[in-house]
Amino acid sequence: MAVGLIFLVVCLCLVFFFLGFVLYIISVYNKLQKQHVLVDEAWSGIDVQLKRRFDLIPDFIESVKGYKQFEADTLTKVTELRSKMMGTDSPEKLAMYENQLSSTLKSIFAVAENYPELKSNTMFSEFNQANDKIEEAIQSARRYYNGAVRDLNRMIVVFPTNIIANFLGIKKREFFEIQDASQREDVKADFS
Repeated sequence: MAVGLIFLVVCLCLVFFFLGFVLYIISVYNKLQKQHVLVDEAWSGIDVQLKRRFDLIPDFIESVKGYKQFEADTLTKVTELRSKMMGTDSPEKLAMYENQLSSTLKSIFAVAENYPELKSNTMFSEFNQANDKIEEAIQSARRYYNGAVRDLNRMIVVFPTNIIANFLGIKKREFFEIQDASQREDVKADFS
């Protein structure tokens, strides 16, 4: 009778241990999935801001087109980057194109300083102001996204969560960051 009672206690301990382990796995799974959704939601914030910028670019091109001296190849580059950005779903490629577009727009605004009649153009001025606001919103969305990615990546690399994440096929996400060291520098415009 004592052996049967000991066997029952051991079996109950094993059942409780197994249930606790299963509940822990479910808890970790749910945390990983919630963080994954948070990263996707953060990415959609960046996407919305980029879409706002995409919608501004045709008006910008129209406002600058009338100035024949203005660099046509720069405007072509803006148009091409916009098309590339609209055609990609990859956050890494989108980040690369967005960085190139921001850099190109900064150089356009720097060169526009040399064209007083362009600077006084109402459409160009409105675009410049709207672009500044969108640029701030993109930076804010980028910080939020990178924070969400950081939290997800941290969960994925920490033991024992890394085992569960690996088993579930959850991979680290890439940060949305400046790709090129030259883009970290201020734009230099030479008017000589």
